[in-house]
Amino acid sequence: MTPATAPVPATPRTPRLRYVYAVCRPFEGVLPEGLRAVGDQPPRLVRHGDLVAVVGAVPAEDFDEAPLRAHLEDLDWLSATARAHDAVIAALTTVTCPLPLRLATVCRDDSGVRRLLEEGHDRFVRALERLDGRVEWGVKVYAEPEPKPRPEPEPAAAPATGGGRDYLRRRLKERRGHEAGLRHAEDLARRLHDELSRHAEAATVHPPQDAKLSGAGGVNVLNAAYLVDRERGEGFVQLVRGVSEEGVRVELTGPWAPYSFAGIAEDA
Repeated sequence: MTPATAPVPATPRTPRLRYVYAVCRPFEGVLPEGLRAVGDQPPRLVRHGDLVAVVGAVPAEDFDEAPLRAHLEDLDWLSATARAHDAVIAALTTVTCPLPLRLATVCRDDSGVRRLLEEGHDRFVRALERLDGRVEWGVKVYAEPEPKPRPEPEPAAAPATGGGRDYLRRRLKERRGHEAGLRHAEDLARRLHDELSRHAEAATVHPPQDAKLSGAGGVNVLNAAYLVDRERGEGFVQLVRGVSEEGVRVELTGPWAPYSFAGIAEDA
């Protein structure tokens, strides 16, 4: 008789949670084939009533409460997750108007996703009504630094000819020039923001970007986002690109999914 073969123990599968990217209305289009997102898994749809959640399966070992808290302190992990999240949102904007959810919104299973849609139904519907047919544009205004003059050695002592006083006058003039340039950029930013706000459905101002983090030159005096009807997008872009003044740099980005206005239902 052939000896019985001992059964091979099954390898336990890693529990999978549901990563929720966005909420939207049911739509007929399909997401791009081969799209991989957070956890390298293709997103799918979970429908509940008149709403749809776009979700993906992610490992509990990374996205359960404790490991997720640790991962959120890891800038490399956070950056990679944010890029994958954005890729799904960008794909969604080609077929519908999504309401992006916060990065790393996670439910235990499909029932949890449906519960999320049920409990937030009225808020989600109000937000989708406000966002439908609209996109986000970003505008940043910078005060450009003046070209640095050739450095001059500081005088050890003020000679009788007044060299020390001349040096201090030059330094004072440079500082006043910098302050005047900053005031000019701030004034332009205020006027531009007022004009752009009149052409937008909504606007919000974010804190200025730290040049050390962004790598951008100059002083960021305006960091704003505007919710613009798609049909008015070309006119909005022309308004921004029409701004050209010495000592000021204006940057336009977009169109994006309306991340900055995801909480617009609560604001209303």
